[in-house]
Amino acid sequence: MAVIDVAGYVTELKDHAVDHGFHVHDERHFVETYSLRQFWEVDLHPEEGCGGPIDLHLALEVSPRTLLAFEDAVMLLGEEENPKDDWHFPLTFNWGIPPLPEAPDLLRLAIDLAGIGEMELPLEISATDSFGSVTDPPTRRLLIVAKQQVSLAHILAGEELLCETFDRTLAVSRFLLAKTPGWLGEIA
Repeated sequence: MAVIDVAGYVTELKDHAVDHGFHVHDERHFVETYSLRQFWEVDLHPEEGCGGPIDLHLALEVSPRTLLAFEDAVMLLGEEENPKDDWHFPLTFNWGIPPLPEAPDLLRLAIDLAGIGEMELPLEISATDSFGSVTDPPTRRLLIVAKQQVSLAHILAGEELLCETFDRTLAVSRFLLAKTPGWLGEIA
């Protein structure tokens, strides 16, 4: 019997995201047949952004080695003992933004988003320029990613609900929702 119900934890994450102002669209679960590594993916966006240009993709990567090592450590503990906080799963937030004909200045955007994410949600901001043909102007696609670690000891104790993280991801999403129409050339 598993010490942690990962599927149940993902369900709790989705419910908690809804409590923090997100709308959940889709969930996917992948299992690699060779390594048994699992990936749980959830597509969500702020409630007020339904049908809008911003999507948020949440991905939890479950390593079977990490999970089994944690379960072994828990089985060796006494009844009143708590496991060490040595085992974590990566959790990634990736914002989806359409190609932008009037892209923002990356340095200004990074500074603005750093003020929103602060130390609790460090954000990686990058961009890719693509050309439809040689004579077309470039179209910029923004890539915004935040990476967190989810503690298995906190999941076991029922403490890993990520309130601060969801509040900050919602604030980042709302900032992007407000700015994207201008970047898409919809506002003069």
